[in-house]
Amino acid sequence: MKAFASKYGNALELGHLIGGEEVFEGAPLERRNPSDHEDLIARFPEGTKDTLRKAALKAREAFLEWSRTPAPVRGQVLFNLAKILEREKPTLTRLMVREVGKTFKEAAGDVQEAIDTAIFFASEGRRLYGQTVPSEMRDKELFTFRRPLGVVGMITAGNFPIAVPSWKLIPAVLTGNAVVWKPSEDSPVLSYVFVKLFEEAGLPPGVINLVFGGGKDSTGQWLVELMDEGLFQKFAFTGSTKVGRWIGEVAGRNLIRPTLELGGKNPLVVMRDADLDLAVEGAWWSAFATGGQRCTSAGNILVDAPIYEEFKRRFLEKVEATAIGNPLLYPEVTYGPFINERLYARWLEHYRWAEEDGATLLFGRGRITRDNPYPRFHGDPEAGLFGWPTVFEARPGMRQFQEEIFGPTVNLVKVDGIEEAIEVANSTPYGLSSAIYTNHRHWAYLFKVGIRAGMTSINNTTVGAEAHLPFGGVKASGNGARESGIWVIEEYTYWHAVNEEYSGRLQLAQMDTGYISPKEPTDWGKVLGI
Repeated sequence: MKAFASKYGNALELGHLIGGEEVFEGAPLERRNPSDHEDLIARFPEGTKDTLRKAALKAREAFLEWSRTPAPVRGQVLFNLAKILEREKPTLTRLMVREVGKTFKEAAGDVQEAIDTAIFFASEGRRLYGQTVPSEMRDKELFTFRRPLGVVGMITAGNFPIAVPSWKLIPAVLTGNAVVWKPSEDSPVLSYVFVKLFEEAGLPPGVINLVFGGGKDSTGQWLVELMDEGLFQKFAFTGSTKVGRWIGEVAGRNLIRPTLELGGKNPLVVMRDADLDLAVEGAWWSAFATGGQRCTSAGNILVDAPIYEEFKRRFLEKVEATAIGNPLLYPEVTYGPFINERLYARWLEHYRWAEEDGATLLFGRGRITRDNPYPRFHGDPEAGLFGWPTVFEARPGMRQFQEEIFGPTVNLVKVDGIEEAIEVANSTPYGLSSAIYTNHRHWAYLFKVGIRAGMTSINNTTVGAEAHLPFGGVKASGNGARESGIWVIEEYTYWHAVNEEYSGRLQLAQMDTGYISPKEPTDWGKVLGI
């Protein structure tokens, strides 16, 4: 690693981390501050397929020793990591604001999620329980044990550059696996520092191997293809549904069960009895936190007909007050830039979808520029890619109602009553997160049992997660895998059944079992005379 001065701090020249060594191999890439493209953050190489093979073989070597390390000792490394992350939280927070454009508040929450995850799973090192099972034979005992899977291939997105990798890396290493991790090319420095902090915590070299690069036709694609070479026993991915389907196909033919955390088009319902002030605040945050660049962002706000116009008026007032700009210079802003140009281009395209489908634009005018100014923008809008907060009136079936957009936009949709609200909420291909605002207990009950989603909030936002609660979706939002909490342990272990024979002779279950036959039945009706 080399450091040299840039606009808002040092820029780093980074190499892959393979077996504890820094490897400079591959075509050069760079990351610039998305809020100010003059600020170079890092230069780093694009890992080749051969680079990935080297990393996988190092991980295999490290796995042999790490998997035999007692689980409580592995847990102690995570306790160490939690303390180190707490120490480095201010530095990681500022780095995240600079590298991916989050606000200070959200960046600090991102780091805290990793701290919480490390604390939770550190104690799980003493609770990787199996069971002692009674045998049907005498002088025999049965047991179950959790065993690590082996080497895990891992790809993560850049919108949560510490929190989401922690959901995968921490349980993977706790349970005794080794990892080859391809992080987002949008967060190379955060990823590099995160692995270095694991090593400082005592994780042996090679247990986590970091290989930089892009996605399609680059390092990410080649990492997936290495499943066909038998180099991975597990694969974990956070990203788009389209890519997740392909990864699932490759994993399936290799009999690997992947963890796929995919997209969302999350519904937020506001019923006629809702606290409107609370609902407006929650809907606004669900739509525009991180500039809508969350898989759990609200995509459609479904508003009960009797309060539709009043909610629309209040919501638009809240949206019009949204502050935008470079969060590194203006910490008071609600959100900053698009994380990368690809997300911006996709978001800009949805204006065309709306026009073609007949959606009504209520607020928003595309990219913020000097010639297209936004009244509450702070700083130079052309230093990065910034978007107006955008609100449409839309209907089910429209493309923008159905598809994930990943930017600062949301649809208002009128519904009439709880049954229609649930029907419309379920009418997208996705099923990640959901929310309802109501004080009617029966309506809340109907929603939480009727919605097809992996997560539901009542009188809260569609966004947010806690380290001890399962995270994941259904339908096009995932393959049923869950991250966080005790549930994720199932994703990184397999069950090993063991039977121990103490009798000194061959006993065959079912065939030699001494089952007890019932006695001749008594006619109790006849005995009792009834």
